[in-house]
Amino acid sequence: MSHTLTALSAAVPLVAGWTVHGLWQRHLIDRAGRDALTGLPRRSAFEETAGRMLRKTRRGVVAVLVIDLDGFKQINDIHGHAAGDTAIRETGQRLAQWAEPLGTVARLGGDEFAAAIHCPDVETLRGELTHLHQWMCSLVTYDELPLPLGASIGAYPHAPDGPAADLPSALRAADEAMYGAKQTGGGWSIKHTLTPGYRTVNGRRDGRRGTDIDVPEGGS
Repeated sequence: MSHTLTALSAAVPLVAGWTVHGLWQRHLIDRAGRDALTGLPRRSAFEETAGRMLRKTRRGVVAVLVIDLDGFKQINDIHGHAAGDTAIRETGQRLAQWAEPLGTVARLGGDEFAAAIHCPDVETLRGELTHLHQWMCSLVTYDELPLPLGASIGAYPHAPDGPAADLPSALRAADEAMYGAKQTGGGWSIKHTLTPGYRTVNGRRDGRRGTDIDVPEGGS
């Protein structure tokens, strides 16, 4: 912290030294809104941005995604948590680069991520999901060791002429699509309806992590 303040002080004239505190406060606020391991926005920031994207859809589609890594537990069990952190960090970097021109992405917790992106149409979304899945499955290394990693991706595309969709409902639909992909060995899947296809426990798909506690729908 002292080094950062020193650098900021050197960059700002003494007569405007009061701004250093303001800059540092903004830095702390930004860090507080981001996941410490990946640097991605936390859930609250993602929910605000993604919810606004859904409400303001005027053309094309806004797709809400849930991404869950495949093989992550084995990485932790075999190579240790430092290797697992490397896999999560690399996944976050890839997702950030992929989503940057399209929308927003966040780490929900553990090895689960969410995204919301703009696409001209569902066919374009299919291409984006194929590209994303290939990237998620590309090699990650830790201490010169390859880490076998895959991903299951689910998406719900919301169109302006379709039924009204709030973010929790869209995340629920994307989660069900992701679960369907995972049941068939990974890949990606799109769900076009908000109607739940699985029994609901505490507002979420039965069997999903966290269904044993009372949390809002779409939470993790």
